[in-house]
Amino acid sequence: MKGRILGILILVLWGLVKRPFESDLTAKLQASRLGGFKITAGLWQQAGQAGFIAAMGGMRAAVADLLWIRAHIAWADVQYDRMKLLFDTCTAMQPRRVEFWDSAAWHMAWNGAHHAEYNQEISDPQVREREKRNYWKQGEEYLLRGIANNPDSAELYDRLGMLYRDKFKDHEKASEAFDNSSKVPGHLSYARRFAAYELSKVPGREREAYDRLLALYKEGEHEWLDTLLKQIQETERELKIPTDKRVYIPPKFRLPPE
Repeated sequence: MKGRILGILILVLWGLVKRPFESDLTAKLQASRLGGFKITAGLWQQAGQAGFIAAMGGMRAAVADLLWIRAHIAWADVQYDRMKLLFDTCTAMQPRRVEFWDSAAWHMAWNGAHHAEYNQEISDPQVREREKRNYWKQGEEYLLRGIANNPDSAELYDRLGMLYRDKFKDHEKASEAFDNSSKVPGHLSYARRFAAYELSKVPGREREAYDRLLALYKEGEHEWLDTLLKQIQETERELKIPTDKRVYIPPKFRLPPE
C-alpha cells in the first residue's frame, strides 16, 4: 500500500516538474514556427510517433520525403482522400520543394479528376462532374500555393497554364500563366509561344495575340514551328487581314483556302 502511494506521489511530482519544461518547449516551437512549418495533428497521424519526433528533431526533409512516397502509394491504392492529406502535410513541411507541389497538383487535377469522371460507384453524372471539377480546383490550389512559396519557379507557372488550358478551358488565365513562366529565368522554350497561342483564343484580344505571334515570327526561322505558322494564319483570318498584308507562309504549312 505504501509503495503504491509513493508511486502516485512520484508521478504527481514528475508532472509538476515537467510541465514548465513542456510549456517552454511548446512556446519556443510556436514562436519559431519551425522555419514556417506549423505542427498539426495531421503530421502525427501521417508520420506516426517516430516520424513526428524525427521532424521535430530537424529531420523534416526526410520525413517529408517519406510522406511523399506514401502519397504515391495511396494514389496506387485509389485512396485519394488519404493521398491529399499526405500531400498537404509534405508540402507544408517542405514548401520550397517544387516537385511536391507539382506532383500533388497532377494527381488531383488529372488522376483524381479522371477517377471521379469514370467512378461507377457514383450513378449521378452531375455528381461525377461536380467531383471532377472539385479535383481540378484542388489541383489549382496546390499550384497557386506552390507559386506563392516558389515565385521563382517557371515550372509551376507552366503547370498552372496547362491546367487552365486543358481542364478549365480558360485561355486568358492560361495565357497569363505561360506569360509569367516566360519571365522566370530558366523557363521552358515554348512558354512565350504558348502564351500567345492561348491569348489568340480570347475574344477581343486577337489583335494583341497577333502582334505577339508576329514578334515571334520575326525572331527568325528557329521560331517558325508548324503550330506557330498555322496559328498566325488562323488569327489573320479572324482579323480579316488583307491577303497582301499577311505573313508569307511556305506552301507546306499553309491552311486550306478560305
